[in-house]
Amino acid sequence: MIQVILLDIEGTTCPVDFVAKTLFPYAQAHLMQTLERGTNEPRIANIIQEAIDEWHQDLDPSCQQMLSKADQGLPSNAQLAEYLNHLIKSDRKSSALKELQGIIWKQGYESSELKTPLFDDVLPSLDAWIQKGITLTVYSSGSVQAQKLLYMHTKQGNISDRFSHWFDTRTGQKLKAKSYRKICQSLNTTEKSVLFISDHPGECDAAHSAGLRTNFCYRPGNPHQNPGQHRLIQSFRELMP
Repeated sequence: MIQVILLDIEGTTCPVDFVAKTLFPYAQAHLMQTLERGTNEPRIANIIQEAIDEWHQDLDPSCQQMLSKADQGLPSNAQLAEYLNHLIKSDRKSSALKELQGIIWKQGYESSELKTPLFDDVLPSLDAWIQKGITLTVYSSGSVQAQKLLYMHTKQGNISDRFSHWFDTRTGQKLKAKSYRKICQSLNTTEKSVLFISDHPGECDAAHSAGLRTNFCYRPGNPHQNPGQHRLIQSFRELMP
């Protein structure tokens, strides 16, 4: 029996285009001015140092080439911005970058420049699952802060209260089975009682390997179309947990 539903975000509850064509460009446009705030804001200064540390450990040849041209003592904000923008364009995952994006998106949401579009079936389904006593949780590559902001500022209002637990890549990479086992341990539940829903077949494979139940979610505009061994759904209304 399903007791927990673990949800991906992009391409699952909201369109891929919102992330790719709205959130990412917004973060890129405000990245440099956010880095400059590191002079006066300790939190941002700490994230900058984390990003620099990640850069030094990044074995990608193009990233190493950029690093070799950067100031060796402490890369400038412009040099760091170039590296981070490279990660964004390459769709590379970085915990430090995700934290910076979360800070930038917070400004955008609070100014009402950003509003999250949800698929029509999402909110009614979330409420129906809660009424059945199912625990709803989130696992996304975006930071927990970014996840909460996304659901606090939807076009249907603040729906963040529907979720009881939040997980990001600080828990583990989404393509690794051990990440899903760790989540189940955090939830104090068995793997077979958790249903993971994602638009990414590799993530579904990892969750399945960990013992979770899986559904592959196909939405309009999603890049991945082959569900592999996983049940394909195109709407949450198809689910009867």
